[in-house]
Order: sequence, then C-alpha cells, then structure tokens
Amino acid sequence: MVHDLRDTVKRYYEKDLRLDGRKGLTTYRDVSVQYGVSKNAEGSARVRIGETVVLAGVKMAVDTPYPDTPDKGNLMVNAELTPLSSPEFEAGPPSDWAIEIARVVDRALREGEALNLKELVIEPGEKVWTVIIDIVPVNDAGNLLDAASLAALAALSDARFPALKDGRIDYHEKTDTRLPLQAKPLLVTVYKTGDFLILDPDYEEEKAMEGRLSVGLLEDGTLCALQKGWAAAFTPEEVLKAVGLARTAADHLRQFITR
Repeated sequence: MVHDLRDTVKRYYEKDLRLDGRKGLTTYRDVSVQYGVSKNAEGSARVRIGETVVLAGVKMAVDTPYPDTPDKGNLMVNAELTPLSSPEFEAGPPSDWAIEIARVVDRALREGEALNLKELVIEPGEKVWTVIIDIVPVNDAGNLLDAASLAALAALSDARFPALKDGRIDYHEKTDTRLPLQAKPLLVTVYKTGDFLILDPDYEEEKAMEGRLSVGLLEDGTLCALQKGWAAAFTPEEVLKAVGLARTAADHLRQFITR
C-alpha cells in the first residue's frame, strides 16, 4: 500500500502537482492564525494549515532558576497528542512522536533565542518566571511540526504577564506587559520521497514520505536548528536545497505572526 502511494505521488510530482489539487511542490495550503482563543492562558493561538489545526497556550509560574542558569528564566514546551486529533494517537503518557514535536519546537525557540530569558528574572538565583508552552493538535491533517512551531510562536506573541502580588501570581488579572520576545524563529519541515523535496504534505501525502528535515530559521534567514527524521538520507546538495526552500517558506509563514 505504501509503495503504491509513493508511486502515485511521484507521478503527480513529475507534473508539479499535489494529491489535493495544489500546483507546486513547495506550495502551502491556506494558513491562518487566531489569537486569544483561551481565556485561562496567559497567551494562546489557533493555527490552521489546510485542515490541520493546532492550539498552543502559554502558562506562567514563579520558580527557582535552573542551577546552571541562575540569571535566566525557564522555558518549557509540551505536546499532547490525543485520539481527538487522529485515530493513530492514543490516550495515556506522551508518545515518542509527542516528545519529538515538543523537543524540536523547543530547540528552535531556545537556539533562536526567541525570549530574552534574563528579563524573566525576579530575584537573581532565587525567583524567575517559568514560561510553559502547551501544544495540542485538534486535527492532524499532515505537517504537524510546522503548525506546532507557528502556534507556539503565535502564543508567545500573544502572551502577557499575570499580576504578581506579594510574590504570588493572580491568574485572574493580566498586566499589559508582554513577554520579552526578541526574535521569531520558525520551523519549516522539508519532506523527501525519492528525489523529490516537498513542503506541507497533507495527511495522505505524508504517508508516502521517506525522510524529513526540520529547519529552524530566524527573520534574517540565519539557521538556528536542524532536526533529521525518518529513514531516508539527504545528500549535502539536498540539505542545501532544503534550507533554501525553508527560508522562503519561513518568510511566508512569519507574515501570519501579527503581534
């Protein structure tokens, strides 16, 4: 079945067509970002890429800093994959795929220095803000990594500090102060089957893919993260081509971050 699907998509790709009717191997489905979708989060966003829908929310807590970074706040990224979004997901502890999504998104944000973590310090070495990003797909219709990255960045852009009174957080009161967002790193995942490199596969196309390369990029095109996935190898020439494709796609996706 998989081999038949791969043969089918390759015949489409030879004509620069996609299974869902798109033209162009690097064409994205329709993209939208909606902010403030959760009243209980400090920041939130809903991202749609085609029929793929991902929610991301930001919660904040006051904690002690990590021992090796006493002068910085903390950043955590979690992902939860539920049967609601795909019949392939199961309830229970985080799956390997959920852990990978969280780690890849975290790496791009962290290595891209999205947040100025030093500005999250309340008392050096004693108290800092911890920023927690929760990613929850609502519908997996392909390319979850890009949707998760865009949703996480959008939620950070939307977030505001809760009130801090006598060392305690009042989650019912938000301040007007936004998080110290200093960069907008985004992931773009380039998929490979045969000799073809494509962007934004839908659910069916994704089953025919043999390899993927997730590329984290800053606004000026600087590379901040790379993550290889699945079995197929990328030649050095394909890696360079993938990074070039990702740079163009990141510029396209970043225009939807309007805050």
